[in-house]
Amino acid sequence: MPVMTIHSAGPGLTVQDLGRPGWKAQGLSTGGAADPLALLESAALLGVKPMGAVIEMMGFGGTFSVSEGTRIALTGAVMQADIDGDPLPHNATHFLPAGSKLTIRGAQKGVYGYLRLAGGILTEKIMDSRATHLTAGIGRRLRSGDELPIGPDKDRMRAPQKLPPADRFAGGMIRIMPGPQTDFFDQATQEAFCATQFRRSPRGNRQGIRLAHDNGSFGTTGGLTNVSDLIVPGDIQITGEGVPYILLAECQTIGGYPRIGSVIPSDLPKIAQAAPGTPLRFSFLNVAEADATATSLDASQRAITKKCQPMIRDPHDIADLLGYQLISGATPGDDLERP
Repeated sequence: MPVMTIHSAGPGLTVQDLGRPGWKAQGLSTGGAADPLALLESAALLGVKPMGAVIEMMGFGGTFSVSEGTRIALTGAVMQADIDGDPLPHNATHFLPAGSKLTIRGAQKGVYGYLRLAGGILTEKIMDSRATHLTAGIGRRLRSGDELPIGPDKDRMRAPQKLPPADRFAGGMIRIMPGPQTDFFDQATQEAFCATQFRRSPRGNRQGIRLAHDNGSFGTTGGLTNVSDLIVPGDIQITGEGVPYILLAECQTIGGYPRIGSVIPSDLPKIAQAAPGTPLRFSFLNVAEADATATSLDASQRAITKKCQPMIRDPHDIADLLGYQLISGATPGDDLERP
């Protein structure tokens, strides 16, 4: 079986996929990629199913090689990358020859970058997923010297593809919907929350991020308390000190802090990709408006696939040029002499 070798690893490398839905009753959150949209993008670019496992890189990548040539896609955070010194465009597919070195450096925009191989990463599944869940102790961070089994590239002749630049790294307005505890906060507090210019704090990880601001604290009405109940990624918890935290992929399954609202799923990648200092504002949608933004995995994948475009490359830069079908059909060579 072919393998990928990690020659040097950044501090936040893990194997991720779309996670483990259906285990909350047993105390395990879904987990999976912090930015699942990036997984859909890389799958669309390579023409593969989005459920396969990828490498998630938090802030910094590493150096990689494969024992068998394969197509790759780089999505998510914009990271400088090259193969043997030749720079690679972001949000596009590339061919990584056997033995060549793929180097991925620090994030220039965003936080979480993703490396998908056409044949996927074939580490052992645990509870029907290959995703590392650090909070639950499933898997571990990848280290220099690790070798990961990978699948063969079954469609190497597929034309290189690219996607328009992603627009989710600058923060900005984030849409939230009310939840079961929104009314614990009076109208003035809700309005103050939406009027506040927040910043993504340096404090954060795959469980969630802290919001920094200069507008005092956000407390519930009359010091109300609530019983711990179900929480999900996107929930905005307000601590006892009035500090907001937004939960991400590896959040716990229940919590006791009141939640002023919840980020809608389609805007959550903007939260995951907000680097420290990124400005964030919030605006409430009603339940009907929030429901109207929902879309299925298949529908999202189809929409992204429609945006993929052929990537025109200089033949001089195509390492696997001889593997492509450059001429269609064959003739006996006397076409001009035949009637």
